[in-house]
Amino acid sequence: MTFWHALSALDAGPLVFLFFALLTAFAFEFINGFHDTANAVTTVIYTRSMPATPAVLFSGFMNFLGVLLGGTAVAFGIVNLLPVDLLVGGRSGAALVMVMALLLAGVTWNLGTWYLGLPVSSSHTLIGSILGVGIANSLWNGAGLTGVNWRECEKVGLALLLSPLLGFVLSAVLLLALKVAFRSPRLYSPPQGDDRPPGAIRAVLIATCGGVSFAHGSNDGQKGMGLVLLVLIGFFPLHYALTVNEPESAPALYAAAGDLRADYARAGVPVPKAVHDALGVIEGELNGKASFEELPRDKDTRWEVRQAVMAVARELKKAEADDSLPAEFRKAAGEFRKARFLPAVEYVPLWVVIGTALALGIGTTVGYKRIVETVAKKIGKSPLTYGQGVVTQTATASIIVAASHAGLPVSTTQVLSSAVAGSMVANRSGVQGGTIGKIFLAWVLTLPACMALAALLFTAGRLLVR
Repeated sequence: MTFWHALSALDAGPLVFLFFALLTAFAFEFINGFHDTANAVTTVIYTRSMPATPAVLFSGFMNFLGVLLGGTAVAFGIVNLLPVDLLVGGRSGAALVMVMALLLAGVTWNLGTWYLGLPVSSSHTLIGSILGVGIANSLWNGAGLTGVNWRECEKVGLALLLSPLLGFVLSAVLLLALKVAFRSPRLYSPPQGDDRPPGAIRAVLIATCGGVSFAHGSNDGQKGMGLVLLVLIGFFPLHYALTVNEPESAPALYAAAGDLRADYARAGVPVPKAVHDALGVIEGELNGKASFEELPRDKDTRWEVRQAVMAVARELKKAEADDSLPAEFRKAAGEFRKARFLPAVEYVPLWVVIGTALALGIGTTVGYKRIVETVAKKIGKSPLTYGQGVVTQTATASIIVAASHAGLPVSTTQVLSSAVAGSMVANRSGVQGGTIGKIFLAWVLTLPACMALAALLFTAGRLLVR
């Protein structure tokens, strides 16, 4: 069954909600594009390495490529913040309200901070909104604070906390190293008049602009994918429970279940009860099936298979970290988890990837001027130099690419702003306390503000929709 067939099963009301939710999710990514564009284009525009229009178009194209080629690990870091079991009743009003509340909270905060010219983290915005609706939903249902995957939150929170510090330090160290290697004073003084950077420096600035843009797309683009996936799982939990990209992989998943049992036996490791039960579900439901499409859609069979796959993956992850198990088995557990089980449930439909890439790429081409002024002129006591442009973009791109490979959502805005501040300190240019204070205040307030806004929207929605 295709997405369009799934649409035909919806009544008029939910159908309108679905299109509005998808529009809002792509709007979030569009706003993310023009909110964060300055992070990539500030230095090339300010140093006159490229005119503004070509720079922004180049950045938009590299953002587009970053989404297409950046993978999906970060997307599932976002999806897994909420226990998606909360959305299995996606046909209910509660799930629709949950999805809409987190989307509207994120869009509202991003637009407001962009209007004020504050380089605020879209990552904090999105994660705060997800936490807000998760907590509000569990409190509404009398389940305490269980509506959020707190273990995943700890990992994401640590990444968001440490990445700006790494940006500050790495940028400062790179600038000091650059000063040792290249002693030309011109590289470390603000551009004067119509001055342009030397050809080699100009090429590096353009290349690192492309690198930051690509890195931004590879990380922030996946956040947009995660949002759209939450919408789709909320509305069509049975349709999107298992991969629609490769439904013919059902026999491979069935075979993986049998091979995993054999691997436990070969290593002399007892099969945990959770694994035994989950493998039983997989083998029982997929026996003789050539495709996931053959599973019935009029009951929760597909969701039960998904839950079984997730249960196996959780136990295998524990096994990977268990030093009491044989090293060969721990290695095999990791391979089973990543290559043979998770692909059945962790996937992104191609149209979602392309739609997110277009939204982010097009959004990148507008609205950059407000934040360019803040980043280029108001963080340091003197404007950016050519050397600072090179090291801040290099540090930012490196940290974000590493985070994307690790599946961690980080803030391009916070990493680059911190990198600029680090380069100012290393260059002895000084920083403007007022601007740093505003950025820090926005950084501190974004998470709780978005949590509160999303929780309020969810509560208001639940009072109207039962």
